[in-house]
Amino acid sequence: MKTPSSNPSPTPSQEDAKPPRAAERIQRTAAELFYREGIRAVGVDEIVNRAGATKPSLYRSFGSKDELAAAYLRDYECRFYERFEEAIAPYRGDPRAQLIAYFTYIAERTASPAYRGCGLTNAAVEYPRTGDDAAPHPARQVAEDNKREVRRIFRDMAAAAGVRDAEGLGDALLLILEGCFVTVQLFEADGHRPSRAAPAAARRLIDAYLADSGPAGEDPGPAK
Repeated sequence: MKTPSSNPSPTPSQEDAKPPRAAERIQRTAAELFYREGIRAVGVDEIVNRAGATKPSLYRSFGSKDELAAAYLRDYECRFYERFEEAIAPYRGDPRAQLIAYFTYIAERTASPAYRGCGLTNAAVEYPRTGDDAAPHPARQVAEDNKREVRRIFRDMAAAAGVRDAEGLGDALLLILEGCFVTVQLFEADGHRPSRAAPAAARRLIDAYLADSGPAGEDPGPAK
């Protein structure tokens, strides 16, 4: 007859009580600092000191500060898509309503005093391409990939809404979105940030493109 193990497996609550590993503390601390202060402005020493870790732990887990920044942005991107899906979920089957709902969410999110724009946009600004043949910074690469994907999503949703010039509308919506991300850092969160106009601007823009597409999105033919 087997006797109970003297070292039973930890329960979920015991697992949750475990202190986070050094790599987790480093990534969490870096994410907070990178978003609030910028990637370039934050040094490795500050990250490990605040995380209660060591430089060898950082380099062993991430290889370099550049790769740590890329890891931060990949995690940020995951949350970006989660928020996007959450905002549009109530309007399945209605891409026009989904787009307006997303920009309504953006207007609400950017009203927060703690909001410092999109971490991916900020990284792209911090790390410009230095030449056509130069490999981009790892953080910039994550940002570029995300922006291309968002552009594709907007274009696809515009086409699903019945817009004839879906590429044009998708790009115009991306410009509004990026404008929200950038202007939020130029105006105080006093209820008057330009991003508050995003839902109405998106709605009018979508409806204008739909009107130009003819009934049910049909091509009205060349302008006379």
